[in-house]
Amino acid sequence: MSDFTLEDLEKIVAARATSGDPSSYTATLVEKGAAHTAKKLGEEAVETVIAAIGEDDERLASESADLLYHLLVLLHLKHVPLSSVMAELARRTAQTGLEEKAGRSRATSH
Repeated sequence: MSDFTLEDLEKIVAARATSGDPSSYTATLVEKGAAHTAKKLGEEAVETVIAAIGEDDERLASESADLLYHLLVLLHLKHVPLSSVMAELARRTAQTGLEEKAGRSRATSH
């Protein structure tokens, strides 16, 4: 089991985003902006679903890694720290999933 965390990846993304290194994929994504990166995130989400349905666990793990990476790049571009996402997850897990989902439905319908 690896001790590597999403927080570690967030730090790497932040460092590479500002590196100016033309060989850095992260720097290239940042240069192309949030809209481009969001599209890449969507592509990776679809690839993750396809891997989950019809491919082996190794492929699913690989696609999931791509998905998480692109999400962290997008969060960086939008200035949303991973800690905000984790705080939201913590808030949601303080109640049952059905209670949390019902609360979101009520909040968006107003």
